Amino acid sequence: MLGRRLFATPVVIPRAHAAHAAHAAVRRPGAATSGDRRMWRGAAAVTALALQRHSPQSQVFLRAASTASAASNEGMGADAAQHVLDKAGLQVEMVQCLGDNYCPVFHHAASGVTFVMDTPEAAPIAAALKRRGWTLTHILNTHFHGDHVGGNLALKEQFPNVQIIGHGSQEGEKIPGIDQEVAEGDEVRCGALTSQVLEVGGHTASHIAYFFPEVPMALTGDALFTMGCGRVFTGDFARMQASLGKLRNLPDETVVFCSHEYTAANVDFAVKVEPGNAALRARQAAVQRLRAAKLATVPTVLVHEKATNPFLRWDAPEVQQAAGGLQEAAAVFTAIRRWKDTGNPPAAARM
Repeated sequence: MLGRRLFATPVVIPRAHAAHAAHAAVRRPGAATSGDRRMWRGAAAVTALALQRHSPQSQVFLRAASTASAASNEGMGADAAQHVLDKAGLQVEMVQCLGDNYCPVFHHAASGVTFVMDTPEAAPIAAALKRRGWTLTHILNTHFHGDHVGGNLALKEQFPNVQIIGHGSQEGEKIPGIDQEVAEGDEVRCGALTSQVLEVGGHTASHIAYFFPEVPMALTGDALFTMGCGRVFTGDFARMQASLGKLRNLPDETVVFCSHEYTAANVDFAVKVEPGNAALRARQAAVQRLRAAKLATVPTVLVHEKATNPFLRWDAPEVQQAAGGLQEAAAVFTAIRRWKDTGNPPAAARM
């Protein structure tokens, strides 16, 4: 069920050093190790192709992810992510907010921290924390929209030591109650876990994502959805495509947490774009099963997104054909995104 407990009952560590545990140490690029910098900057040199064009290593991972368990649901939902998160010592509860928003609540018992991606509304998040016996230490905001920051100030009142992290926007896209302003290349420490800040503007100009390479896990907000992406509002289409390219270049096994349950509509659109994509058809059936059982399709595993998400597949021939024969990455993305926005396919694709 939505909001169900995804993992075993936690071992709660007493918060003896509350102020210390709540502090988020933000480091500029100069403070990162050369290996850390190569990890995320070097992603630009990687090109993630369609399923049939994956490297042998990617194909092996995809086969393993697909056959490990019938309950994996084609890389979607709790079962798909559990082995990765368990290995990292993370417990997660998906809290449903405002109808179709999710607030994933992460608890790392070994270092006594609890962090969330965004705060759509305070009450259900606070209720989940109380039920679990967890103390909120970090709020990682992805962007300034009200359904992502609406609970910041109320949660700050309940958890005075919580650190609110967000982009230090110069474009009027302010995060309520922000304690730490971050930008591309900064690192944010949540206890023993370190996330790298990625600027992924497009949905909004100052949208960011948080990538935890040790897990690996990405918190993408409204930039990347399960088989979809956010609308372009205060950013622009070319910038959005470049941002999605940055996310596409993360490791195949990355577990992606987005902020909305839009997957049923997303997969139906994706099938219009790529009706011949067998992996996409399999995921469509899995989405129907999950939603019929009132189960979340979030998180998702990135290798499956590379194989099925039309907004990551601008170099796939069938997607280019659906975009009216365009081939340049930003142009293909723009055509497909506008089709999703308006319901009207590119003119050449209608012929």
